[in-house]
Amino acid sequence: MHQESRVSAIRRFFTGLTEYAFHARLGVADPPLVDYIGELLVRFVRCDELYPVRSIRGQRLVQVVDMLAEAQHREGPARQQVHRHIGDFTLFWTGVYPEVIDCLRRGGKDALIDYQQQGKRAYWIASTIPVEREAAPPDVLKRLSENFELCVYGLGEVRRQWEQQSGDADAPLLLG
Repeated sequence: MHQESRVSAIRRFFTGLTEYAFHARLGVADPPLVDYIGELLVRFVRCDELYPVRSIRGQRLVQVVDMLAEAQHREGPARQQVHRHIGDFTLFWTGVYPEVIDCLRRGGKDALIDYQQQGKRAYWIASTIPVEREAAPPDVLKRLSENFELCVYGLGEVRRQWEQQSGDADAPLLLG
């Protein structure tokens, strides 16, 4: 299977699961929000998309605290992008793999932060930074902030659905 058709299959899989979880199971009638969450899952299938933020020295930032500090050194679209990623990162882990959060935070700088609180805040900040070409409309980012807990629950539903479909809850879904 070619890379393009594989990505297309993954997109259809996550789009269907996300629409089912949010529309049918939760009654969330917000297509732009649901589409954003589906695309977030498609992006994060690739492990390198989980950690795209780099320091000035080129080091990959893996702790939310470091990403927040890096955002303070950026302006405009670059700052908006980092805050949006922090929201995406914390939403992904708290919604899809909440059991991993303690491992992510253990012994690191993130040990004392609340991922949900930081995710809500990051989406809100990203929604307030005007950028010329936006990857996500500010109103969607604002709704992600306002409905963060609901989105976390919805992503948990998405995971339950894919585990039921795959029959193998232990199979990793992340690709290198």
